Amino acid sequence: MDDLLVNYLPILVFLAIAIVIAGGAVAASYIIVPQHPDAEKTSAYECGFDAFVDARHKFDVRFYLVAILFIIFDLEVAFLFPWAITLGQIGMVGFWSMMVFLGILTIGFVYEWKKGALEWE
Repeated sequence: MDDLLVNYLPILVFLAIAIVIAGGAVAASYIIVPQHPDAEKTSAYECGFDAFVDARHKFDVRFYLVAILFIIFDLEVAFLFPWAITLGQIGMVGFWSMMVFLGILTIGFVYEWKKGALEWE
């Protein structure tokens, strides 16, 4: 049992060092940097709307819809690369399983297109 605990000692030391360094960095940022933002800091930058004080501010649902659609189709491309590399080894079963996957995603894309989710008014 003692041998098992000795094997985990480097992990515990590493975690302790990481926690101390992270805590020190956060503490140093509060000590060194002034925490009084000016008007330029709180102005609209790239997001297109002014900074707000309430965290429960309502966003337009189109932002979320575009983000989710991006994630879906980005993952589709991420699955295509390893599939294309191993296509010679996985044979026809791998080919048709990817065709079913792409077909389902194409049906979803056409559905979103017909619903007008890709239109920005």
